[in-house]
Amino acid sequence: MSFTQIEYGVTDGIATLTLNRPERLNAFTFTMRSELIDAFDRADSDDSVRAVVVTGAGRAFCAGADLGGGGETFGRADDGPRESVDGAPRDGGGTVALRIAASLKPVIGAINGAAVGVGVTMTLPMDIRIAADGARFGFVFARRGIVTEAASSWFLPRIVGISQAMEWAATGRLFSAAEALEGRLVSRVCPADELLPTAYALAREIADNTSGLSVAAIRRLMWSGLSAASPWEAHAADSRLMAELGGAADAVEGATSFLEKRPARFTMKVSEADVPFWPANPYGD
Repeated sequence: MSFTQIEYGVTDGIATLTLNRPERLNAFTFTMRSELIDAFDRADSDDSVRAVVVTGAGRAFCAGADLGGGGETFGRADDGPRESVDGAPRDGGGTVALRIAASLKPVIGAINGAAVGVGVTMTLPMDIRIAADGARFGFVFARRGIVTEAASSWFLPRIVGISQAMEWAATGRLFSAAEALEGRLVSRVCPADELLPTAYALAREIADNTSGLSVAAIRRLMWSGLSAASPWEAHAADSRLMAELGGAADAVEGATSFLEKRPARFTMKVSEADVPFWPANPYGD
């Protein structure tokens, strides 16, 4: 697929995915949805990619759904083929959110400007969210007569707590990067000119110092653990992966490099690993 509404590139092990409709404040479309899913497929299948940074072109991250269709925007069925869930067309933002959730590479959201509607809900399954100090956020669905989408009713309360999630979703108001930081939606706020360097520094630390296979497995354990019934269930999951990976080449190298006081040289590839990522990939049902 050649991209028309996003940009995708890889430099020194870091993939950068840029929402690229600046003239429309990077508003979300069915085409963008398909291109985002394809980009994450590419990142997962490329063993040179160790982390993904997602940002927006121009002055916005993503202003939400493109409302160019007017009052029928949210009820249209002619914007491309749709899978269904219980007889209802699948929410397009949700297919993106679940694809990001299933990523085998860590995902860093570098939120450079307005992130509204699907523009903020698509960031929830990203592992780390940092924001420019001028960014603004809004879970505006109730002000548009629709509901929270992109599985955000699952993600948002787990990230910020039910009370904060309901305040933002029930009012539908816009709020600042400072409030997003206070409410733990983002982990840090930077001056705009420091946003991407900060994101790349985080990605670089991952790429230079960790096993890609370990990070993929940890990511799956962390997200799955949010809905584990008990610590005993989580223990069963991490025990299974410890048994699989504890004697593998990267674990041997991790211990050996530490004892020899040298940087580790991890060689195992995510694409070739026969690892029972538990539970199964939630995307694509």
